[in-house]
Amino acid sequence: MSKEFDQEFTEFIVKAIVNNPDDVRTERTVDERGVLITLHINPEDMGYVVGRQGQTARAIRTLLKKIGARENARVNLKIYEPEGSRQQHLEQKAAAAASAPAAAEESAPESAPAPVVEEEETDTSVVDNLTF
Repeated sequence: MSKEFDQEFTEFIVKAIVNNPDDVRTERTVDERGVLITLHINPEDMGYVVGRQGQTARAIRTLLKKIGARENARVNLKIYEPEGSRQQHLEQKAAAAASAPAAAEESAPESAPAPVVEEEETDTSVVDNLTF
């Protein structure tokens, strides 16, 4: 199977930023919507590939779009996330934590007053006179 440049480029970049480069694998599919590169990596390396707030993955996707533009092709990247990966575990924990306060409120006795949270005032005097 001959690898196209966009696929080779993806593997090259990802192997350079992960701890388990031997586990990096890509699949390339072409259809009427363009080229889809599916990236398979070691679950431990997911954070390196995604980056903070998705910045690394976004940067790789931007570069792939530029490479595709040279060939008048639309190139997209999908990062395969295996079942039971850390990200899915974190999402499940967040969902459970979000529903826990509601459950605690339901089980609390009605006589207990809700805690009062005072909002802290923000000093905006520095920016009050700015003009654009």
